[in-house]
Amino acid sequence: MAARMISNVDSNFFSSSYGTNIKTSILRTQPLIGFPFKKRLNFEALCSIKEREREIAAEKQSLASGVVVDDELKQKEGVGGVGFDLDWPPWKNLPQRYKLIGTTSLAFVICNMDKVNLSIAIIPMSHQFGWNASVAGLVQSSFFWGYALSQLPGGWLSKIFGGRRVLEVGVLVWSLATATVPLLAGFMPGLVLSRILVGIGEGVSPSAATDMIARTVPIEERSRAVSFVFGGLSFGSVLGLVLAPPLIENYGWGSVFYIFGSLGIAWYLIFQVIKEDKLPFAASHQSWPQNAPMNKSWTSTLHDLGGSLTDVPWKEFFKSKAVWAMIYTHFCGSWGHYCCLSWLPTYFSEELNLDLTEAAWVSVLPPLASIFVTSIASQLADYWISNGVETTVVRKVCQTIAFLSPATCMILSSLDLGLSPWQVVAILTSGLALSSFALSGLYCTHQDISPEYASVLLGITNTVGAVPGIVGVALTGYLLDTTHSWGMSLFAPSIFFYLTGTVVWLALASSKPQSFSKSD
Repeated sequence: MAARMISNVDSNFFSSSYGTNIKTSILRTQPLIGFPFKKRLNFEALCSIKEREREIAAEKQSLASGVVVDDELKQKEGVGGVGFDLDWPPWKNLPQRYKLIGTTSLAFVICNMDKVNLSIAIIPMSHQFGWNASVAGLVQSSFFWGYALSQLPGGWLSKIFGGRRVLEVGVLVWSLATATVPLLAGFMPGLVLSRILVGIGEGVSPSAATDMIARTVPIEERSRAVSFVFGGLSFGSVLGLVLAPPLIENYGWGSVFYIFGSLGIAWYLIFQVIKEDKLPFAASHQSWPQNAPMNKSWTSTLHDLGGSLTDVPWKEFFKSKAVWAMIYTHFCGSWGHYCCLSWLPTYFSEELNLDLTEAAWVSVLPPLASIFVTSIASQLADYWISNGVETTVVRKVCQTIAFLSPATCMILSSLDLGLSPWQVVAILTSGLALSSFALSGLYCTHQDISPEYASVLLGITNTVGAVPGIVGVALTGYLLDTTHSWGMSLFAPSIFFYLTGTVVWLALASSKPQSFSKSD
């Protein structure tokens, strides 16, 4: 009986809800006579609640559709709603690897700003403290002591803890050490120690950056990534050489160390925010197996630190011809780079008879031109690889251009061809700018042959590559005092290493992946 009544109630309610005439409704509701009125109210309330739930669901669906449409409009029109742009900052939705590449390149800009600031500040500092050339040379070369000593540890630590953590610590160390230079300048041991710490902080950074690129950037984007990151060094040299003179003139030589050091500390703080972005590069897009996470914690990896050195296949590295090619090529390239970086301003001033202002501005031209060349070289290398050219061939072509170009220009500058000073400047600038092709040659090969050990391999080659900063620069000065010839002291050794480096690279270099598995 109850079931029959409920059925009648249901049919009456829904039929009357859809506009049934009153007479029919009354006839169909007659069986309800005698029902308690309270139950009828409860039933109608229950139905009203269900109707309301359906309305709320419809509203949610409409709202969701509106959000989708609004997002589509924002993408098409670039308008973030009514008066607001919800996608701020602009880089919010960038892939994580692009954020890492951008911030790492910025770190390298600051890196070379802190490297070249002393080369300009050393002049007023020498006058103030009464330093002779030998003492000034000691202060400047102390940077390379720390730089050389930190290469292998930097690669090893990047392998264990991940390049991101090593980079941020390195930036903080060299920035704090830079900011303390004015405070320690009157105490020689403290000043030398501060410059050694700057070298240590900057020395671990290339391996850390290499580790991050190897873990996050696929091979078809790697040339551009490496060039963009390491290209920050050239931009930093330009920025440092341009900003340092007016800062020293207006605020004293200490200002460049305080300001440049503060930039690194600010970078460290900003990098902490970016580090919290949980947008890992999709594993499905990687062209290699990812063997270790980038965000290892210090505590989790300290347990493995003791045996980690023995886990690195050191012997297998040195059995590889490709590794030896990278080592010698890195040494040769660093010889030309560091010697020219240290001595070209003096060459422009003394040999070409340019005044100090002209020599300072001319010294900016090679790194400035390198920025332009780097962008072309990286695009060209990635284009070749994307279109099926073998990676080894691309790396060999790029590195050959990087070595033969400056060698040819140095030969032309050494010969007595009756060239004007500005023609010599143009030739040398072109040659040194084209040497930036190495960023798409040698500097990509570490990641090509072993993404897992890329940071360690760069640590090995960069350790050898730091030797010319200590030996080559001093030897150039000695040869100049002995021969009184710029051709014999500066250009001849660089030409020799550029040419022999090209031969070794073409004969032994390879970008084929190698496992470096330990032999029993």
